[in-house]
Amino acid sequence: VQLQASGGGLVQAGGSLTLSCAASGIIFSINNMAWYRQAPGKQRELVARISGGGDLTYYAHSVEDRFVISRDNAKKTTYLHMNALKPEDTAVYYCNTYPSPHESWGQGTQVTVSS
Repeated sequence: VQLQASGGGLVQAGGSLTLSCAASGIIFSINNMAWYRQAPGKQRELVARISGGGDLTYYAHSVEDRFVISRDNAKKTTYLHMNALKPEDTAVYYCNTYPSPHESWGQGTQVTVSS
């Protein structure tokens, strides 16, 4: 299993970023996918998840109304569109399956939001 997240970077507060995660080694379309993040000194947390068909989504309270998760099953790719970014969104973002993440988390992608 390989989960390769990309698209992170440095952005000012209020800005936007779109993360992408390409998956291989799994039957992508039948797996719920999720974005997780881990800030320095904190535990990894669930940010958003999406069902295999893309029709059901869930967001952590801290990001609802600002982030949108989507997927393209033909491309085996999951996206996270992040708007109105806040300094507290600074973290390494990972994608993985949900509710049972694979052991292989990949390197993630760093998002840094400056105030």
